Amino acid sequence: MSSDFVSNEEIIQAARGNLAQGAWAYLVGASESETTMRRNRLAFDRIAFRPRILVDVSSIDASTTFLGQKMRIPVLLAPIGSLQTFTPEGGAAAARGAAEYGTMHVVSSVTEPSLEEIAAAGDNSKVFQLYVRGDFSTIEDIVGRAMDAGYMSLCLTVDTAHYSRRERPLMTRWAPPTRRRPGGDRSYQAELTWETMDKIKELARGRPFMVKGIATAEDAELAVEHGVDVIWVSNHGGRQLDHGLGTMDMLPEIVDAVAGRADILLDGGVQRGGDVLRAIALGAKAVAIGKLQGWGLGAAGVEGLVRVLEILEEEIVVAMALLGVTSIDQLTPKYVCKAEAVTPPHEMSTWVNMPNPRIL
Repeated sequence: MSSDFVSNEEIIQAARGNLAQGAWAYLVGASESETTMRRNRLAFDRIAFRPRILVDVSSIDASTTFLGQKMRIPVLLAPIGSLQTFTPEGGAAAARGAAEYGTMHVVSSVTEPSLEEIAAAGDNSKVFQLYVRGDFSTIEDIVGRAMDAGYMSLCLTVDTAHYSRRERPLMTRWAPPTRRRPGGDRSYQAELTWETMDKIKELARGRPFMVKGIATAEDAELAVEHGVDVIWVSNHGGRQLDHGLGTMDMLPEIVDAVAGRADILLDGGVQRGGDVLRAIALGAKAVAIGKLQGWGLGAAGVEGLVRVLEILEEEIVVAMALLGVTSIDQLTPKYVCKAEAVTPPHEMSTWVNMPNPRIL
């Protein structure tokens, strides 16, 4: 039973046993040298906690509110294409897991089943994430369908002007279903501009608008000036531009540039409850998980994903108690400081018993 998993490391091991080599490589790998992905992890490892003692932590509330929606913990499910690679139900399984646990699901426009079926799979709040794969009439159609289906927010991904070289799956001669199926023209993504974004934002019918893939203070400032409601700090999990900064390294300058005028989300290397707390202490409103989501689904479908979130919650609560905080909104920069990393970073370096899976 998935409830028997005692750590997310066990869940990862179960997913490894279930997934074919190509799907596994697609999930765990990144672009080219995978330096950006490793820097995501290294950026977290270079931040230490500063705990306070003799605080009554007998009652702890790890929940938060994001865009007016209550979430059990400040962790969203990031948009992942080709979720059907990890579980037959695909995005519907992620929606069900998010609803059962009590968090928000950001649904990729390039996963299966249809956006309407995913919307109907769970009664939780959902965000529709858009990759631009056609002209503006195509955009109007798919966004209109999403708004009609009840998605509470629209998210535009902007860091995929060109598909990257992800060499782990390339070496297996494997490609995700969204790369193999006909239809959709990626050249439109390369033509995106701030002006196009403004037109897409109008299609959200007044619902919150997110931009995912912001990596600099300059672009964060521009996004706020264009009326973006949520600045999503992301480097696509290290799967796009190689040799980029880790997202936690980007976060402070972006927080300063935004200056409270928009909410900030962050992804990239989030694998522990302590990671969630460090991101929030430095200014993020919440974080999103990608790999952990895929591992949970690959290990045991909906139940595996729910168990991933339960374990994250337990880690969050333990860390909050030992930090001396009882609610998420108490976290500030005074609870963290710079430190030296003690472990060479890679996608499994969070777990002490897990080897670098490049050998797997």
